[in-house]
Amino acid sequence: MSTAAIPGAPLPVRTPGSRARGRHRRPERPEIPAGSPALVLAVPATAGPESRPVVDELLSIVRSEQSGVETAAAYLADDSTGESGPTVAELIAQALEAGLPAPVVVPLLTGPHDFLTDLHALAAGSGATVTDVLGPHPLLAEAVHVRLSEAGLARADRARLFAIATAADGVVLTTVGGEDAAAAAGITGVLLAARLAVPVVSAALDVPGSVAAAVEHLRATGSQRPALAPLVIGPEADPELLATAAEETGCPSAAPLGAYPTVGQLVASTYLSALEVALAQLEQAQEHEPEHEQAAE
Repeated sequence: MSTAAIPGAPLPVRTPGSRARGRHRRPERPEIPAGSPALVLAVPATAGPESRPVVDELLSIVRSEQSGVETAAAYLADDSTGESGPTVAELIAQALEAGLPAPVVVPLLTGPHDFLTDLHALAAGSGATVTDVLGPHPLLAEAVHVRLSEAGLARADRARLFAIATAADGVVLTTVGGEDAAAAAGITGVLLAARLAVPVVSAALDVPGSVAAAVEHLRATGSQRPALAPLVIGPEADPELLATAAEETGCPSAAPLGAYPTVGQLVASTYLSALEVALAQLEQAQEHEPEHEQAAE
């Protein structure tokens, strides 16, 4: 019998527990050293009404994850509607002119893309760091799973025992960036298949016939209700590509990842990983400075 059931017994007092341990504990947010380079979120799109809302919301998530980080978004170019946004080259130049460290540039991409070539060319010679893309990663598989469940194409949780009549029995993970991007998406596809317990194949939206071939492969192996799941955040993919793929294959499609919270978390963690390397290199360079000074004397 608990003390709460005994008349006149004092109420139990909740004592603070020890810090949670193990893999389910949320990692502590590291301190960002003063003077650290800014995070520039490189958007492979123009600054327009379709891209800005998603980007702004992702920046808000990043700032909530790491409030000590200076963040900004940079676009390919201004939109024809008149909306403006700084380009990556402009933000790098502004930082250097102000005497600030060259920024860490995080591509808003889940996999390989032609935009990366331009980013590395811009960063060359400026000292700016271009990080890896956001995928493949288990958090992207989680985001795709949620988008499928929101579209009624998958269970939200495998622990739930009820079935969904419209649930897909095969998924084509669609991306942009050509065959290289489709191949890289296959790793996230394996993680997604483990979550859904259905076969998952990847395809490139910007390669003619790629999505249709993937759907036919699923049907040939027994899938009767294949569905499309975009492994794209949004700005990097032409909306017409997504609509055309669904129309040509006759398959329902989930929505792009958009500003799903784990995407913002990935941006923040990608920046932190690059920052850790950059600070270690700076510290190593400072340690060697006295040696060079002594050699000069």
